[in-house]
Amino acid sequence: MAVAEPESTARRRAPRVDAIRNREAIVEAAAAVLAEQGTAVDVREIARRSGVGMGTLYRHFPQKEDLVHTVLRKDFSEWAESARQAAIDAEDPWAALTDFYQQALTGYARHRAIMENFALTWSTPDLEGIQQLRLVVEQLRARATDLLRPGVTTDDLLLLLVSLGHAVQITDECRPQLWHRLLHISLDGLRADHHEPLPATIPLSM
Repeated sequence: MAVAEPESTARRRAPRVDAIRNREAIVEAAAAVLAEQGTAVDVREIARRSGVGMGTLYRHFPQKEDLVHTVLRKDFSEWAESARQAAIDAEDPWAALTDFYQQALTGYARHRAIMENFALTWSTPDLEGIQQLRLVVEQLRARATDLLRPGVTTDDLLLLLVSLGHAVQITDECRPQLWHRLLHISLDGLRADHHEPLPATIPLSM
């Protein structure tokens, strides 16, 4: 017969409500600050916006990198899901592909930390990050196979997103609409009426 755990022990083991609330406030504030200022932000600004002291912040996240990783993983997943949903809502396969890029790059432009880290995420894949996005792109490519020029791969579409993301990064403040023009040019180059064979590539291992 199991012995009931003393109530005082159960209370000690259960996370305190205020501790949970503080952690949520820290993550919420960090998400806003990282989107605005990028990963170089001072954690004191995060503590100030969340309404907690530095000691409380460090109890939950001993290293700044822990907090940044937590926020980016969450925000990246939400960003990928938002782009996926935009694609699902478009019934036409080409519109779905276009809407995916529009939604992804618009969200990218609004989140400086994602903008800074996306290329790094590509080179060091996170199963909850780039792999989630890869699945979305693979589905879009499969839907639009007959509309894409022969030889276009999922890696091509992902790397196009990376390169356009870099264009967003270097032009968004001075010429915020320029990436829309580059996206139009890039998508036009993916159409099936371009019959020239693409250069051979070595598949990326992920």
